[in-house]
Amino acid sequence: MTLWRPASGSATGVGSLPGTEPREAAALVTGELPDLPHLPELPGRGPGADMLGRAGALLVDLHVDLQPSGWRLVDRAGMDERRARSYLGQDLDELESHADGFVGPVKVQVCGPWTAAAALQLPRGEPVLKDPSAVRDLVASLTEGLLLHLRDLRARLPGAEPVLQLDEPSLPAVIAGAVRSSSGATTVAPVKETDAEDVLSALVAAVGVPVVVHCCAARPPVALARRAGAAGVSVDLTLLGQDMDDELGEAVESGLVLLAGLVPSVAGGRGSMSGVGATVEPVRQLWARLGLDQQRLVDQVVVTPTCGLAGASPPHARAALTLAREAARALTEMEVP
Repeated sequence: MTLWRPASGSATGVGSLPGTEPREAAALVTGELPDLPHLPELPGRGPGADMLGRAGALLVDLHVDLQPSGWRLVDRAGMDERRARSYLGQDLDELESHADGFVGPVKVQVCGPWTAAAALQLPRGEPVLKDPSAVRDLVASLTEGLLLHLRDLRARLPGAEPVLQLDEPSLPAVIAGAVRSSSGATTVAPVKETDAEDVLSALVAAVGVPVVVHCCAARPPVALARRAGAAGVSVDLTLLGQDMDDELGEAVESGLVLLAGLVPSVAGGRGSMSGVGATVEPVRQLWARLGLDQQRLVDQVVVTPTCGLAGASPPHARAALTLAREAARALTEMEVP
């Protein structure tokens, strides 16, 4: 594990934002999230700006193309892959411009290896997940691409301390054997939890920066992420029941940072926009149930929206990031009940 301690009272975004203008997005994250800005994602621009298209833009010696059924591995780069690379370059250019001279942690997000394997298709249309050899090739390609991506970020922002977020919304389905085949009539065989852990562990070790595993499922793989050496876990805390308390408690006590999804990602969504007190109540109650001390709350909690903000209106997205920042700073002054 590469340990990570964010600044006390830090907030950040999950990744995606509404809109199509990377300049506006970079200005928003650097302005509202001064302690932990992130590289924005703008899926509203269309194919190539989505999570899977961005992962495809990072692959080395593998190529992707967008088919009617989704993103598919192909023999050579085409228009869709070139568009995805262009979008990524634009986003990096604007972050570099707006964060010039920044010193501190900067978060970048990418589709994790298991979610990529579940969503990307083989040339004949089946999920990559169905072919263990193809999964190994995909993981190796993604890992190499991430090393180049992180090197590029450091070159653009010499004062940056990169934090890598692996988005793994499909990991629970991968382990449960719930990923559908191309026909939809069958499912792909489940991946053993130990195998899923081994892949994440190798990737975490290879990149050499703090890694956060993000999953906004009702039962995110917190214990798996901890065993794999993640430095943090990002969850929708408003969605979790008390049956997750033990996993979360073990993770925090082992030193992991909790990126706590507390602020509604869309108007009327889970969480509270009524003020910092109501917003942070779920994490304060969690700390009380676990009997954790106040210092861990200050040192190991980062406040985020409950999920990405791509589906929000621009005013809500700005308000959500502002509230996340205010709530995070309020946590440093609040007593655990």
